[in-house]
Amino acid sequence: MQRHLLAGITMLAALATAVPQWAEAQSRWSEGYFPNLPVVTHEGKTLRFYDDLIKGKIVVINFIYTSCQDICPVATARLAQVEEKLGDKVGRDFFFISMTVDPEHDTPERLNEYAKAFGAGPGWFFVTGKPEDVRAINYKLGERSRSLSEHRNEIVLGNEPGSQWQRDNLFGDLDRLVITIQGMDPKWRDEVRNVPASPLSNTGLQMSKQPGQALFTKICAPCHTIGVGDRVGPDLRGITQRRDHGWLSSYIRNPALLRAQKDPEALALAAQYPAVRMPVLGLAEVDAADLINYLETQNARLEAAEASSPSPGHDHDQHHHQGGNDEHHKH
Repeated sequence: MQRHLLAGITMLAALATAVPQWAEAQSRWSEGYFPNLPVVTHEGKTLRFYDDLIKGKIVVINFIYTSCQDICPVATARLAQVEEKLGDKVGRDFFFISMTVDPEHDTPERLNEYAKAFGAGPGWFFVTGKPEDVRAINYKLGERSRSLSEHRNEIVLGNEPGSQWQRDNLFGDLDRLVITIQGMDPKWRDEVRNVPASPLSNTGLQMSKQPGQALFTKICAPCHTIGVGDRVGPDLRGITQRRDHGWLSSYIRNPALLRAQKDPEALALAAQYPAVRMPVLGLAEVDAADLINYLETQNARLEAAEASSPSPGHDHDQHHHQGGNDEHHKH
């Protein structure tokens, strides 16, 4: 059954407010529980799942397939935001594992393209292998779906040395999730933490007079910026001036339909960003309108800020002109 992305995100965000669910009894998730089967990473390295990826580590595990046009790309983009927040701790204190649920098609080469699209750094492994081996591993992690569209979108957090395992999701407040991940590390829990408040660190959904802001924060910002540069997808600075609003609304609501209809602009975007296709968001027309209005407002703010700031060239010319006058007076 095909799910709508927005409905899925809403449900997962609601679950995020609850206490994270602990996995099965801790003793069952200790050594001997996980299959030590061979897997292949997106870099083409063959590893043993337990010995090389789990044993002695604190891990964050999610489930993906690269052709997904539903919730996977947004979830993986949210995980990339978590990676940014953790910084160089990823690959040192924490390790990310993205397990494919489509090993028949997700080759190491395809996973490598996918990893690059999300800017995955050291310590984040995109994993495939023989279908029977991957399914055996995923089964132990609780991913037991019978079809790709129904695969589990919760993430698994684990401290293997401490036999501590729990489930969480990526659609709540990312700062809370980062704290939960860090809390898996007993060294971090024992430290005195004085974290300064910063408005930039709040990824929760605050009330806003602009309905589109919450939507943008939750489902657009993981892949797009406004005036900062390309991320997983294109930067959206000036998009409402470059594209017709009717086309934008159609693309926001169902980009797959436009691609199927051979829309030239949709196909051009697919060619420019081949590794990750924009998913079908399941948004209503009014939601798309709210997003477009929000983009217009943000672009207007950027333009107003630039207009009110003197350009470096202007300052230089003014200084040069004043210097010339000084020389004139000296003579």
